[in-house]
Amino acid sequence: KPQPQYATRYNNDPTMATTSTPEVVMSSSWQDELAGLQARVTKQGSAVRQLKKDGAEAEQIAQAVKALQELKIAASTMQAAHDSDDKFDRKAFDDLVLRKMFVIPSFEIHGGVKGLFDLGPPACALKAAMIDIWRKHFVLTESMLEMECTCLTPEVVLKTSGHVDRFTDLMVKDPETGECFRADKLLEDAIDNLLEKEPSMPLAEQEDHLRIQRQADAFTPAELDELLAKYGCKPPSGADYSPAFPFNLMFRTSIGPEGTAVGYLRPETAQGLFVNFRRLLDANAQKMPFAAAQIGLGFRNEIAPRAGLLRVREFCMAEIEHFVDPKDKDHVNFNAVAGKNLVLFGRDDQLGSGKTKTMSTGDAVAQGLINNQTLAYFMARTQLFMERIGMDPARLRFRQHLTTEMAHYAADCWDLEIQSSYGWVECVGHADRACYDLAVHSKATKTSMLATKKLDTPVMIEFAKIKFDRKLLGQVFKKDQRAVSGALEQLAEDWTDFEPIATALEADGVTSVDGFEIKKEMLTWTKTTKKVHEIKFTPSVIEPSFGMGRVLYSLLEHSFYQRDTEDQRCVMGFRPEVAPHKCAVLPISSNPEMNAVVDEIAADLMDSDLSTRVDKSTASLGRRYARADEIGVPFAVTVDFDTLKDGSVTLRERDSCVQIRLPKDEVTNLIFQFVHRKMTWEQATQKYPIVTVAEEGEVATSAAAGPTQVVNTGRGRFHRPTK
Repeated sequence: KPQPQYATRYNNDPTMATTSTPEVVMSSSWQDELAGLQARVTKQGSAVRQLKKDGAEAEQIAQAVKALQELKIAASTMQAAHDSDDKFDRKAFDDLVLRKMFVIPSFEIHGGVKGLFDLGPPACALKAAMIDIWRKHFVLTESMLEMECTCLTPEVVLKTSGHVDRFTDLMVKDPETGECFRADKLLEDAIDNLLEKEPSMPLAEQEDHLRIQRQADAFTPAELDELLAKYGCKPPSGADYSPAFPFNLMFRTSIGPEGTAVGYLRPETAQGLFVNFRRLLDANAQKMPFAAAQIGLGFRNEIAPRAGLLRVREFCMAEIEHFVDPKDKDHVNFNAVAGKNLVLFGRDDQLGSGKTKTMSTGDAVAQGLINNQTLAYFMARTQLFMERIGMDPARLRFRQHLTTEMAHYAADCWDLEIQSSYGWVECVGHADRACYDLAVHSKATKTSMLATKKLDTPVMIEFAKIKFDRKLLGQVFKKDQRAVSGALEQLAEDWTDFEPIATALEADGVTSVDGFEIKKEMLTWTKTTKKVHEIKFTPSVIEPSFGMGRVLYSLLEHSFYQRDTEDQRCVMGFRPEVAPHKCAVLPISSNPEMNAVVDEIAADLMDSDLSTRVDKSTASLGRRYARADEIGVPFAVTVDFDTLKDGSVTLRERDSCVQIRLPKDEVTNLIFQFVHRKMTWEQATQKYPIVTVAEEGEVATSAAAGPTQVVNTGRGRFHRPTK
């Protein structure tokens, strides 16, 4: 059976596994070798793009492209050589997911819409359980402040955050089919195709084409229209493309009946937390650091949705914004996870060996691989969450963003990637976003986003005492006078911040602050000192961002396996804590007395908030077990004729198919302990007698230790331990 042993998978508390490893362990699996090749492909691809951007000679570019192609071939060859080792049956998995209504295309009877999916009953329950555990694991444990903000966001908010500008691309349409294409990519592909078809083209002419290609994303709509026509670009229908137009990947709408207020469906949940920072700080009694959290929907109008739930247009997110002093990013609970081992794929390894490193969180921070304790703390907590819900730890890793991937303001970023049949997929981002988010909203709204740190002992600080020429400021800046003076006053609070301004004004008589030109005659200043009992600062933000749809899909893949039998029955091996149904209750026959006992047991289970599946159909018992296995029900209670005599039932465990016999009155308490990780199945088999029988009624060997006896019941012949 491809699953690990049950006792290991259902340990009492996987979140407490924090074994420390003193030295760094290098991974040597073929998957890491493949990852190394893929890293070299990424690096070489970046080099090719840089050569094109820099206007290198065509021969040099051709050599770089050839090296890139050789690396791609090597990577694909290695992947193909090991494909036979992959036991994942995508066809069987996709069939099960659709047939059992885990995930289905939205509006299917109307033809469906790309990038939109509905979650059926089992996936809906699975997602609810995941979110419940996430809330307990993070929000409750860390005493976070949870909010639920609106999905509809005014344009000014997303303009301030940079989303309006970042999510815009120039697009063209096929007028016959209405299909959309990204205009600059069409131009780049057309030039690549031209150069490939005409390898003997003179170098000077090639350079002209490559120069145009390098500027593809900088052309105006009119220039792109002209160039697409010049290179003979045609849509699949053969007609001419529509004129290029700006396309924003956010869903745009209007707020109110007038249609004048522009809004968007939010592309992330974080902005609602940032703009409410002042109120959140008040709710936390002005204490720092603290964290806020939000679970909700995000929207992105993907051009080409694909890979099922991995790239969709509407998705569930769970985001945490941990606000912290930028000069003190230690975490009070870091020691609790300092020994937790993580698989880390640092930027140097991505560009060098291509291999991951397994090392403790504490060592990673001490060696400077992870920037600070708070970032590392949430990475470790994320790993523990994934293990708790049932992810395979061997298929989890943290990949550090390359310098070219990070925003200019970010201090460090790590993605938790989960390996699935689609490869390594980013599912959780961990970013140290510095002070950027609060700073831009503060500047745009003229609202203070400062926190205060009380000092145990007062300190002397240097600051600039400034005096403005208000008349001159008003004449030059008019309505912006207050913004200019406010920016200068904020800088003046710390001489370290104001000193570059003072130096520039003394040397050149002019400088720039927040885009405004400041002249020396507009102000005077004096360097002085003062005693302070508290320090004000704009907090940095450490942000773990979970794509719950991707996590859900990955959990489905990690939980799926097929039994090693002739019919290869499919099983979803969910842990009891997240399983959509915790238990199935089945009668051996349609006897009315037996059905009454089934209803009694099911009602008692549900009274304890244990989701229960009752199957009274006339299908064979083995068939009903298989139905429960397919939706991941971990336990099945069978009511047979002995139940009517002595009140005992059998309890079957899904993955091992082992059964125990116990009084029916003890079923609910036992299932409750399994679900809440208070008892393992191995412990239960030590407490209750094991009863082994083939699921279609044929006799099998008893798994119990010691002598056994054959007992005939209305359900079949059983081997039971001899009393």
